[in-house]
Amino acid sequence: MARSRYLRAVHPGPAGGLDPEAPETLLECLVGVSERIGRPAVLVAMDDLSAIAVARIAPMLDGRFRIPHQPDGLPARVADKAELSRLCARWDVPHPETVIPASGAEAADAAWRLGLPVVAKWSRPWLLPAGTGLRSTTLVHTAAEARRLYESTEAAGSRLLLQRFLPAGTDTDWFFHGAFGRGGHPLLAGSGRKELSWPVRTGLTAVGRWLPDPAVEEAGLRLARRLGYQGILDLDFRRDEKGCFRLVDFNPRPGAQFRLFTDAGGLDVVQAMYLDLTGQRVPEPAGGPGRVFVAENYALLAAVRGRRLPRRSPAEGRASVPAPARAGEAGAGHGRTGGERPGPVRVAPRAERGRVEAAWFAADDPMPFLAMLAAFLGRGAGKGVRALRGVPAHGRRTARAVVRAPRQRARGLTPSQTPATPAASAEPDELVTR
Repeated sequence: MARSRYLRAVHPGPAGGLDPEAPETLLECLVGVSERIGRPAVLVAMDDLSAIAVARIAPMLDGRFRIPHQPDGLPARVADKAELSRLCARWDVPHPETVIPASGAEAADAAWRLGLPVVAKWSRPWLLPAGTGLRSTTLVHTAAEARRLYESTEAAGSRLLLQRFLPAGTDTDWFFHGAFGRGGHPLLAGSGRKELSWPVRTGLTAVGRWLPDPAVEEAGLRLARRLGYQGILDLDFRRDEKGCFRLVDFNPRPGAQFRLFTDAGGLDVVQAMYLDLTGQRVPEPAGGPGRVFVAENYALLAAVRGRRLPRRSPAEGRASVPAPARAGEAGAGHGRTGGERPGPVRVAPRAERGRVEAAWFAADDPMPFLAMLAAFLGRGAGKGVRALRGVPAHGRRTARAVVRAPRQRARGLTPSQTPATPAASAEPDELVTR
């Protein structure tokens, strides 16, 4: 961050860190920042913890910061996995089958009924204390493991949820990003597909592509409208074996790959939110579908440890897609009911489809770079071990050696007259390893 050309000043956060249950220290810190700036500034929370804390003190920051107005406690409600499950059930948003056990025995029984393995989540992961070894999400393989995990409820600080596991695969992981004005009015929104992730099949987006999908967009826009959501959100979907997109996560802040959703004029969700909060006109989005986001070190590591970088089929860039909603038309082209036909279609020009947004995160987090280096060294070591298995004790390769003798065929000679190739000697002329 310190090396960004867009950075003008850095203000230290609250001493001792951020506690969303006691945001008074954050309030004191932001008041001091406001006085140093000297005029109202736009405040954008970049993680769930900050979004929850800022929403709780937003009324006390009025006049100091421009903050998206959220209904009471909305960021905490949607970030709470249990509350999100209830909201999805109430509004008929597809969601993985979820059970909230009330005892260890119920947890074990639910694991059997959902079908092992199951996904275990703590409903409020921001409350997990450090040093306990508890993770926000865990893949549980046995009923006994589910029972033991439930017994850690008191240490975790929130309830345990068990969800049916949706296997990852090609074309299963999608996301939706959007910036919304008052009442859930879309300023800029789009859906995309996660083509590579790190860790493989479970982690953050290493390679993503902006691919409009009516089902994903309709679900995201309908949810924002019903919540009256104002601000930026990032939704994660997984397609099940029947082709249904199920909402698996709701992040009330910009996603790490939000720059993927940048139109031809450079407008992204953060800039759209800034323009709206400062009373400026948000231009109508122009172009963008087909863009690719690459987190370079994560992408290379995922390609080495997982599968090859995906090749795009020609049909993907030519698919007809719903036109994005205009800034001045609430829900135009979006938010339809299931029986309505989609609106006008737009085909992304070839020049737009080829654009790539690259990001390099090694300076922020050196672990992916070190893991990538270890993966390369490990692959090289494995190749060396396989080669050494064909080397006898005296050191010469025999198992996969190819002896290449010089051509002996002379002009004008028939194959029967061609001098015979001499037998390979014990010292081959050339060794070619495969």
